[in-house]
Formats: sequence, structure tokens, C-alpha cells
Amino acid sequence: MFNYIQKELDNLIDRGFDRTLRLAVTGLSRSGKTAFITSLVNQLLHINMVDNTHLPLFNAAREKRILAVKRIEQRLMHIPRFEYENNLKCLADDPPHWPNSTRGVSETRLAIRYQQTGLLRHLKETSTLYLDIFDYPGEWLLDLPLLELNFQQWSEQQREFMQGQRLELARQWMTKLAQIDLLAKADEEVLAQLAKDYTQFLLACKEKGLHFIQPGRFVLPGELEGSPAVQFFPLVHLNSEQWNLLKKASGSSYFAVLAKRYDYYCQHIVKGFYRDYFSTFDRQVILADCLTPLNHSQQAFLDMQEGLQQLFQSFHYGKRTFLNRIFSPQIDKLMFLATKADHITKEQRHNLASLLRQLVQEGGRYVEYEGIETAYSVIAAIRATQQVTVNQNGKLYSAIQGIRQKDQQKITLYPGEVPSRLPNAPFWQTQRFEFDQFEPQPLEQDGLIPHLRMDAVLQFLLADKLD
Repeated sequence: MFNYIQKELDNLIDRGFDRTLRLAVTGLSRSGKTAFITSLVNQLLHINMVDNTHLPLFNAAREKRILAVKRIEQRLMHIPRFEYENNLKCLADDPPHWPNSTRGVSETRLAIRYQQTGLLRHLKETSTLYLDIFDYPGEWLLDLPLLELNFQQWSEQQREFMQGQRLELARQWMTKLAQIDLLAKADEEVLAQLAKDYTQFLLACKEKGLHFIQPGRFVLPGELEGSPAVQFFPLVHLNSEQWNLLKKASGSSYFAVLAKRYDYYCQHIVKGFYRDYFSTFDRQVILADCLTPLNHSQQAFLDMQEGLQQLFQSFHYGKRTFLNRIFSPQIDKLMFLATKADHITKEQRHNLASLLRQLVQEGGRYVEYEGIETAYSVIAAIRATQQVTVNQNGKLYSAIQGIRQKDQQKITLYPGEVPSRLPNAPFWQTQRFEFDQFEPQPLEQDGLIPHLRMDAVLQFLLADKLD
């Protein structure tokens, strides 16, 4: 008990003196969270180990004011340690390959020793910033809005989304659902099978590039797999009159059991996840893969937009003051990042940044209204291609070159133009996209990960804390 109290006291002191920064790395499934954290840790650990030219936009590194960076023991002992070493091993293999994507919550803590530059340098020449970085599955993020919805409201919301490709994928499950008498006594086996069918529907949505998947734990359940907590589903076939009739259902009915399981999931699984992690963040990065949905369909693209908008409902945004640093942490800096910027030519990066802004502009306006600092950028946390110039019939063209993931062949191509605005319906009828996926480039000298604009990310997130 004494050790716990001492740790909590140390934590309050660190937060009060602004020596700890908790960073939320947020993004939908396959947006590149694991790659981002691996690269961010790698870039910081290699400060002073190489010639510092890998982070030219990061002032503290360029000015050699960062004396040392190391990974240290994290405060939350019950959370798995982020698998940085294993991820680096994947990138160091011959040939290099991508690390496994996030399947659960993990954490890493860095201690950044630096030289003071402000008034405090007269009292203390050096100081230490503790950076806590959290990784968690993108699927789980989209469950947070459920805390604001009851079972009926959630079911009605899901009914609105049942259109187009999503409706086609759900037909088999919806046919079985319509055959259930919701007022009858619940059969556990029937519920388990219907929940399994619903999970298969969600997995099919994910395969088709659709991002707005709820409940997210169904496709990545972890230790909950097979438990009643993940064996429910929305009643998307009911009208308002039928909902009123179900209010008379007995406690053992299908309807009552489904509603009970939904409430349990929200209160114990989702709320616990929010309480333990999301209520204490100081800064946030939101990653978005804007390119891959362009390979699928307009619905996949709009689905990603909806998923990104949902994320803003679940975080505390506001200015950072002494009191809220200690008792009610709020996110005071937010950075939107379009990933895989190395999968297009450098001339198209401006369009990609513009597209990202429009994708999140509703949420972006909200946080700007709250008075926090926001930024937009395009990055490749781990570079997979290089820019080349191709001479074709006497004309020079920009292109990219890399190892294509699907056949392991080295190719040179022009991937096409990225729309600078949200594509409308006619655009999708005439334009097709084929942004290939590439394997990562080999590590550079001394195990340094090649990147694109990670120095700009570090400058935005950390510069004011290293003065």
C-alpha cells in the first residue's frame, strides 16, 4: 500500500511540474498506429547515436539540447509493454516486413534528458521529461460512443447504416434475426450462434474496407472471446411500435437478455476502458489512412469519415492549466496525420493534406473552438518507397519505387493523383484508384528507421516541453 501511495504521489508531483506527458496514439484499424509508435521511439532513442540529420525539423535535436533518451519502467504494471524490440526485429529481417498490428492495449515510457533554455536554467541546468505512449486497437475506439446510447438508440443507429454494401453483407444474418421471437424465453445456443453470425458480418465489413464497426471488441475480443459479454447484436429490423411492445418483455426473454448484455458491455467493458486510459491524456495524435479506402468504394471512404468523426466525442479537449494537469487532464494539442505519404509522389502530398483536413473538418472546428492547438500533416512513420524520376519518351515523370507487398516484386510506378477534395458520387463512377501496398525499406545506419516528416511530429508534440 505504501509503494502504491508513493507512486501516486510521485505521479502528482510530476504532473504538477509538467514533467510527464501522456500521449494518445489514436486511429482506426490499419491506420498505422504500431508503425507510428515504433518509429517515434526509434527516432528519439537514436538522438546522439547518429549525426542528428534524421530530425532536422525537431529543434531540440538539431540544437543538440537532448542529452539522452532511454526506455524506463512504466507506471502501470498491469499493462503489457509495447513490443518495440520485436517490431524492430521485423524491420531488421532480410527482407524486412511489417510488425503485427495492434491486438491489445500496451504502453511504453521514455525518459528524455535535456538542457533547460528558459528561466529555469538558472536554477537547474538539465531536466527530464517523461513521455508515456499508449497503443490500443482501432476497433476498440469506436465503442466509446456507445456510452451515450441505450440499446434501442444504438440499434436504431445501426439500422440507419444498413444500406448499400453493408446491407448486402448483412442479409444472411438479418434473415435469421427476423425469425426470432424476441418475447420468448432466450436460448443461450441460439444467441451465441446469432452473435457469431453478426461477428462474421462485421469481419466481412472490415474486409471490404468499411471502418465503422460496432461493437469493436467483436472482431478483436481478446480475453472476452466466447463470453456472454460479446454475444449480443442490434435489433435493426424493428419499428417504433415493435420497440414499445418489447417494453413488456419478461426478464428471461431474448430481448431482455440482449439489452442486459449490451448494458453490461457498455458499463463494464467500454466504460472501464475509457476510465483507465482515455480520461488522462494530455496530447493526441489521430492517424488516418486516406489512401486505402480509395481502393474500395465511396461507401468505404464515407465510412472512414464517419469513424473519424465519432472519435472526437470521446476525448477531453481544453487548455492545459496547473489544476487540470493534476486533477483533470485535458488534451491541449491535437495532430491529424495522413499516413502512407510515401505511397504517392511528393507532388501529391499537398492534395493528401487537403483531403485529410476535409475529412476531419467538423471535429477539427470543434477542437479549435475549444482553444487548443491543432496541426495537420502527412507522414510515413516507416518509409516503404523512394521517390524516383522516370524518363519516358524523352519526358521526365515523378514515380515511386519499392517492393510490392502482394508479390514481393520491385516495381516503379506512378500511383495516380490524390483528390484534394472529398470525392462526390460522379467522381467514383469515372475514377479508379490502385494504391499498392509496399514492404518497409531496410533499416538505415545503426538501426535507424527511415521516415518521412516524423521530425515535424516531434517538434509539434514535444518542443514546448523541452525549453
